[in-house]
This record gives sequence, C-alpha cells and structure tokens, in this order.
Amino acid sequence: MRFLGRLGVRRGKGRRVKIRQAIVKRVAPDLHRMAPDLNSGFVHQTVHRAIHGIGPLPGAARAATKQLEEQHGDVDAAINELIENHASFAAAQGFVSNVGGFVTAAATIPVNITGLALLQCRMVAGIAHLRGYDLSDGRVRNAILLCTLGEETVRGLVKEGKVPGTPMVVATAPAHDPELDKLVAAETTSALVGRVVGKRAAGTVLRRIPLAGGVWSGSADAYATWQIGKYAGRELRPRPAVKGTVVPRASHQPGQQPRP
Repeated sequence: MRFLGRLGVRRGKGRRVKIRQAIVKRVAPDLHRMAPDLNSGFVHQTVHRAIHGIGPLPGAARAATKQLEEQHGDVDAAINELIENHASFAAAQGFVSNVGGFVTAAATIPVNITGLALLQCRMVAGIAHLRGYDLSDGRVRNAILLCTLGEETVRGLVKEGKVPGTPMVVATAPAHDPELDKLVAAETTSALVGRVVGKRAAGTVLRRIPLAGGVWSGSADAYATWQIGKYAGRELRPRPAVKGTVVPRASHQPGQQPRP
C-alpha cells in the first residue's frame, strides 16, 4: 500500500485503472530503454497492416467476408467466429510471435506484444467491416484503436474528457479530427507499454516454474482478446450499407444484387 501511495493512487472507484496508469507513468522515463520503437507511428502502422493484411495473414475485410460466407450471411454469427478465432490465435504463443515478426523488425518490441496488437486490431476492424463501417475512414480507425483499449479504459478517457465519446461516437463523428489521431495513438502506445511492463514482471516470477509462463501468458492474451472482441461487437452497432461494405444476404431478396 505504501508503494501505491508513492505512485499517487488513492482508494476508491476506478482504482484498478488508476493503479495501471500510475505504474505506466512511473516507468515512462524508461520507455525508450525498454521498447524505443513503441510510438504513434508503430500504432498507425499496425492498424494499416491489420486492415490490409501482411505476409500470410489476409486483411481484416477479407477475413470477415470469409466468415460471413461460412455463416451463410449471419453477421452476428460471423462476428462471434471472428472473436473466437482471434482469441485462439492469441492463445497460440508461436503464432502470435510469428505474426509479430511480420509487423516490425525492431528487436526492442517484444514480438508477442506486436503480434497481439495486430491480431486485436484485425479482429475489431473485421467486426467494423461486417457492421458497415468504412475501414479507410480515419474516424473508424480511431474507433478501432479505442476498442482495443478495452471498455474500462475508454470509459475513463471519456469521463476525463480526453476523448469525445465511445468508439461508436468517434466512428460516426461529423468530421475527422487529426488531433484525436494523436491522442488515441498516444493512449494506445501507453497501453502497449503497460503490456510490456506487465508481461516482463509476470515473466520474472513465472520463469521459475516450468511451462507456467507460456500457459499463463497465452490464457491472458486469449481472454483479453475475447473481451475486446465482445466490447467491439456491442459498441460498433450496424451502419447503413455503403459502397465497399458487406450486406447480409438476408437483407435482399433472392435473385437481386446487394445494394452498392
């Protein structure tokens, strides 16, 4: 408790968020020593590659469309499959590390962190695509990043007035705000730094127990990814169909072409 006091954390509502923010703030001076390539540029690059695909990993829209076809046009079922698949990917440490290698060659960023960030952005982007959002829109990309922060963190940012609203509000704002790009990227970077710190701290303890580290890390990543997917599914509500988006088969009569 004395440690929390030195970090400036008080008891009360939202204590977990404050603890996490305080720890990240405390280690911020060591950011460039731990992961100097974790910055807003890396964050935007991750979203871009999640949407367009990289290496053997297809882009978000392509993966989402495939799931929609497999689920016979049922959007909700396709979203559930996207979430389950990406949670499984996140649990497979070898898969996540391999994806991370495609994201960046920077050895200073743990590959499981980069791979996990890519998978979560890809999952949320796929959900957004199935719900009728334009993935090339900067507002939607900001909403995708906000979703990856998790519901609790987003609620705190909204309460503090740092963001204008929830991911749905950001995605449907009247105009794109370039300043919001910087803020969202900064918050996402802080979250990634927190993950680096958390994983290294946990690894120090679990490294002494054979196999425990990998099992714990994979389970934690899978659960976090599942939570983010469910949050995105609730938050990104259906939008009117526009050019380039998927229209559920049930929304048009047999023999007719989907609306553009």
